Amino acid sequence: MDLVVGRIGKPHGIRGEVTVEVRTDEPEARFAPGTVLRTEPGAGAPPAAGAYRVPAELTVEAARWHQGHLLVAFDGVLDRNVAEALRGTLLVVDSGDVPPPEDPEEFHDHQLVGLAVVTPAGERLGEVARIDHAPASDMLVLRRPEGRTALIPFVKAIVPEVDLAGGRVVVDPPGGLLDL
Repeated sequence: MDLVVGRIGKPHGIRGEVTVEVRTDEPEARFAPGTVLRTEPGAGAPPAAGAYRVPAELTVEAARWHQGHLLVAFDGVLDRNVAEALRGTLLVVDSGDVPPPEDPEEFHDHQLVGLAVVTPAGERLGEVARIDHAPASDMLVLRRPEGRTALIPFVKAIVPEVDLAGGRVVVDPPGGLLDL
């Protein structure tokens, strides 16, 4: 499974640096010099500028924080025009290349997507379709058997167990939560 770790934004300066909208909890690791990131066209990406085509992979030359934004220089991106052609490009890594979290109570989104969601009694409620990262708490987006979706706050009181080996998430929803 591919994991999006960033989206290239506007160029910064004239020497090919770009802003990157970070979509990872570990930007220092994902954007370390020498890291190779695969690319995918993103929504809103401009058509290729001139003869320049976005390469299948980009290698991080340097990365730094500037006024709350991550600025990244990629090998071979030497001017603002080439940097502009990268705008909107998604930067991805293979989930198999991402080590699991050390904390047993922490999970990567890709570990949860597709898991069965069951009650403490074992009744199947559906499966995890995706994770939405809301300001108050993360939300499991539950795909119900009848096709509807439901949002479940990913907090210990409602989600007492995540069994990755067993392929399930145990959910103890308060009354009415799945009817919203």
